[in-house]
Amino acid sequence: MKKMKKIVIAIITVFIISVGAKAQVEPHAIGVRLGGGNYGSGFEISYQHGIGDGNRLEFDLGLNSQNKASYMSIAGIYQWVWTIEGGFNWYAGPGAQLLLVSKYTVIGIGGQIGVEYNFNPDMDVPLQIGLDARPMFNFFNGGSDLGWGAALSIRYTF
Repeated sequence: MKKMKKIVIAIITVFIISVGAKAQVEPHAIGVRLGGGNYGSGFEISYQHGIGDGNRLEFDLGLNSQNKASYMSIAGIYQWVWTIEGGFNWYAGPGAQLLLVSKYTVIGIGGQIGVEYNFNPDMDVPLQIGLDARPMFNFFNGGSDLGWGAALSIRYTF
């Protein structure tokens, strides 16, 4: 529980001190997220939908197999996106996930934070590459724990 408090405090601090300019978000992006962690991640099909300057929704559908269990995950994240420089951005936001594991179901609530480079503004190439972390507080079978995932994403923007 102390780890969760530290993560929540860190996320809130980031939001409070962030005063950077909002990034120009692409209307749509589709691709893959490849990663690992103790829950979720693995291989995910990823879709981002811009909902205004500096805001978007991300939806991921994933498959994974580890520790003799197969996973199917569905995640939804609301993201605020800030420009660092040119097409280089950072983003963070709250979200949730549902994991269907071989013998049980996991519901996760948490967030995502990451960096990305969007080639479209600088080079007119419809490509976005990102690296992110996704901590989630997971609830399952009457128990709970802190899960996490980190991933590399590659998306086509349109």
